[in-house]
Formats: sequence, C-alpha cells, structure tokens
Amino acid sequence: MAAGSCLLLLLLPWLVRASHSPPGCKIRITSKGLDLVKQEGLRFVEQELQNITVSDLHGKEAQFHYNISQVRVTDLQLASSDLNFQPQQHLVFNITNASISLRFRRQLLYWFFYDIGSINASADGVHIHTVLQLAKDEAGRLKISNISCNASIARMHAGFSGTLRKVYEFLSTFIVTGMRFLLSQQICPSLEHASLVLLNSLLDTVPVRNDVDEHIGIDYSLLRDPAVSTDTLDLDFKGMFFPRARENQELENQELENHAVEPVIKETERMVYVAFSEYFFDSAMHAYFQAGVLAIELQGEKVPKDLEVLLRATFFGTIFMLSPAVDAPLQLVLQVSAPPRCIIKPSGTSVSVSAFLNISLVPPGRPAVQLSSMAMETKLSAKVFLQGKALRVLLDLRRFRIYSKQSALESLALFSLQAPLKTLLQLTIMPIINERMKKGVQIPLPEGMDFTKEVVTNHAGFLTVGADLHFSKGLREVIEKYRPAPTAHPSPRPAEPSRDPRQL
Repeated sequence: MAAGSCLLLLLLPWLVRASHSPPGCKIRITSKGLDLVKQEGLRFVEQELQNITVSDLHGKEAQFHYNISQVRVTDLQLASSDLNFQPQQHLVFNITNASISLRFRRQLLYWFFYDIGSINASADGVHIHTVLQLAKDEAGRLKISNISCNASIARMHAGFSGTLRKVYEFLSTFIVTGMRFLLSQQICPSLEHASLVLLNSLLDTVPVRNDVDEHIGIDYSLLRDPAVSTDTLDLDFKGMFFPRARENQELENQELENHAVEPVIKETERMVYVAFSEYFFDSAMHAYFQAGVLAIELQGEKVPKDLEVLLRATFFGTIFMLSPAVDAPLQLVLQVSAPPRCIIKPSGTSVSVSAFLNISLVPPGRPAVQLSSMAMETKLSAKVFLQGKALRVLLDLRRFRIYSKQSALESLALFSLQAPLKTLLQLTIMPIINERMKKGVQIPLPEGMDFTKEVVTNHAGFLTVGADLHFSKGLREVIEKYRPAPTAHPSPRPAEPSRDPRQL
C-alpha cells in the first residue's frame, strides 16, 4: 500500500503535465474588448426584446368582459447595462432601470355596451440579470452552454381613453397586473433563445478545422474550457497545422508533439491579445514537409544566365566528359531535407532550414545526369504581422552556407558558388516562397469581427499580437446570415381577435 502511494506521488507531476497540453495559439479578451462587445451586443438585445410576443389576455369581472390582444413593443429604453467577466466560466449581463413601451388592442363588453380600440402602456423599472456559462463543446468550439436569467418589472401603467375610460380605469388593476406578468415571463425566454441559438450560430462561424491552402489545414479546436478572471477571458487553442492528404495512415501517426514553451500573456491594455508559440510555426513547416511541397525546381531558361555560365565553368570538366550532352539544359532542384525549425527570441524570429541542391544536365530524350549534390544550411529572418484576421509571415535570407556531402575537397571547390547561389535564393527563390505565403492564416474570430492597430511583441519562445477590435458587420447581419432554418412544423400564428362581443 505504501509502495503504491509513493508511485502515485512520483507519477502525479507527469500526469498533471500530460493533462495540460500546452496551446500553440492563445487568445485573451480583456475588459476593454468586452466593452466593445457590450455595445454591439446591446443593440442586438434591444432588437430581440422588441420582437417579444405576448399572449392575449382576457377575463371577466362581474359584468365586464375584456380582451387584450395584438400586443407589441413600440419602444425600448435600456438606460443602464453592464457586461462583466465572472471567474470560472461566466459572463454576467445586467440591465437596470429599463423601460418598455407597449401598444395593444382592447375589446370590452359591459352589458350592451361594446368598445374597441388601442391602449398605450409602459413598463418601468425593468431589471434583467443574465449569467452566461461558456464551455468547450465536443468539436472543440467555444459555446454558450447554459444561461440563467431573472427579469422583473417594478411598475406598469396604461393610458385609457374613449367613452368607457372610467370603466377601463376600474379594470386597469386587473389588466395591468396581467400584462406585467405576461411581459416579464417573455423576457427571459427571448434572451435564452438569443443566446443558446442565435449567438451560438455566430460562434459557429469561428473556424475549428480550416483549410489554409490546397496542401495543409489548421486545427483551432479548444484544448479546454475558457479560463475567466475578473478582467480577462483566456482561450487555449491547439494551433496545429496538418497535411490535408490524410489517406496515408503514416501521416496521421506523425502528428508533431508540442514541446514548446507555453505562451504567457500578462498584458491587459489592449482589447485582445493573440499569442503564438514556436510550435504553431513548427507544425506549419512540419505539415508542408509531410505534404512534400518544400521543393523548387528550376530548369532551362528559369536558371539565371549568370549563374548558368558560372555553373558550366565550375563543372566544365565533368560536362566535357559527358559529350555530346555539353549543350543540354541545366536543372537545379532545391529540396528541404528536414522540417524547418522556428526560433522566437525577444530580439526577433528566425527559421533554420536544411536542404540539398542537386545540379544536373537534362539532355532531351535522355535521363538526367547529376553534376553535383550539395547540402545547404540557411537561416531566414521572419517578420510576423497581422492584417485583418490573417496572420502573415515575410521571410528574408540572413545566412547561407553550402558544402559537399561527398568530400571536403569538393566543398572547397564549391566555395565560388556561395555568393551566386545566395543571390539566386534572394532574387528567385525567396519571392516564390513569400508569394505562396501571401494569403496568411486566419485567426479564430467570429465572422464580422476584425483586428485593428496591431502590435507584435517577441518573447522567449513565443510572440504576442496586441490589437483592438472592430465590427465590420453587425451581430444581427451575421446572425441573420447563419440563422438556423425553421422547423418543419412552425407554431401557428395567434388568431385575430373577434369583433363579435358575444365571443369575448
């Protein structure tokens, strides 16, 4: 028993580390970002509450028969509202001292007197307290998993007019009390539907597994439920790229493990912060390497003329011995030999690449004849920046070295090719690579929300992008675009109230 306890204690740190997978990408939303969300969300709530449907109200008091129907909201004043973080997994939305103006149709039968018309009413001192629980769903997407809501109306009054105004004032207690109850009962169901259905349809626009290009995709699934403090909401995403050709089971089993430093965000001055670890970039290059696309071939006229002359002079003896292939076109094949690695330091971001360059002659109608195969080691500087919702990387050649894989003597003979090949990389190869990376990678934000005023900061093992947010599309516009389709059997519309007083 004691031995088992000791073993459990020894394994406990390892079990904790195993259960807490470090994120490749991390997003923090601050209180400033929440204020912007509140402004846009408040407009959405106003629109939802204005669409409240209140049931008809009818009854009898002594010889008075009344029917209240066609209730609709004409105006809504949300005087004070707050949207705050609540530790654990919650957002708290409060509306206080709001007012709701209503208009409805009245029908009254008193003995042989029948009256019909409209009534204006107002509900004052409306208080709504809503708590939204956020969680990760089975697909790894952020969702509103639960909502608790309380609504109350402090006062309600109605303005009556017409020949039977005194009668209505007598009945006002019954009518106003009933309308107040019915209205307060409709507020929370409306907000629950807005949250669990409509806002979740907006969160469905956040990409989880998304195609980057025809070769690779990215996994933005959440690793765990969001972490909420009094000032921030942190989301840990897997942030792993993968080759799209999953038919090969071997590729499935070669998923790159995350041993990088976990990003730590301490800042709260901007609306949002996005952090990327070295793993985020390493997995992208690993996926491209698995997809077999980290290779470039130049042949014939695509080889710069000056470099071709130098190469023919360098390998003159070999080429001469291969006559009649002396005038055959040159072929240069540059291929990465191992997945490149990203290194992020406070001073900047760099990428280390190991590759080999094969130089061959390709006589028409005959097999290619290899002149040389040399190894290359390069270090690229990487400028990372955010544009809209796209993370982009611009690469530039910093250091370059070639050597022979056969002998040190051949490496010495290749020394004269060092500068021309570096120029080839800078002027020919790097523009091709940067053009392929021009599209960038989308950051997991809902549709209609974009970054502005981005600032990139490097740290040891990760980098952060601090930015502000703005809505390029309103919540209503996006929600209407992705609104769930109605059910096959929609609820019937309420019947029009009767004009026959005997049916009251």
